[in-house]
Amino acid sequence: MPVNLRGRSLLTLKDFTTDEMHYLLSLSKDLKAKKREGFKGNLLERKNICLLFDKTSTRTRCAFEVAAYDEGANVTFLTNSQMGKKESFEDTAKVLGRYYDGIEYRGFKQETVEILAKYSGVPVWNGLTD
Repeated sequence: MPVNLRGRSLLTLKDFTTDEMHYLLSLSKDLKAKKREGFKGNLLERKNICLLFDKTSTRTRCAFEVAAYDEGANVTFLTNSQMGKKESFEDTAKVLGRYYDGIEYRGFKQETVEILAKYSGVPVWNGLTD
């Protein structure tokens, strides 16, 4: 059965079927093998990805950055943002959605990543929420 995840957000594992999860694991294995063989990927060529961290993590940041760069994406890392202070989460999501093709969020509340997905208009990936 073909699996198409284009444009999908990853907010919680509950959003995906078992087949979709197996597909993602298989894809990650294939991409890692191609990298070891010296293959330069282009699945994300000309795409801009925002890494938005309210909770820091060296490993998570490196994993997302390297994976995105390996597939040709441009990456912007944002931390200690003013999100939810001077501007609402909804407004921030709308603005980021205009600039970026996808947003990874690592923070404290599941609600925040869901707001980003609802208002940004681009795929949002949950890097960690409580």
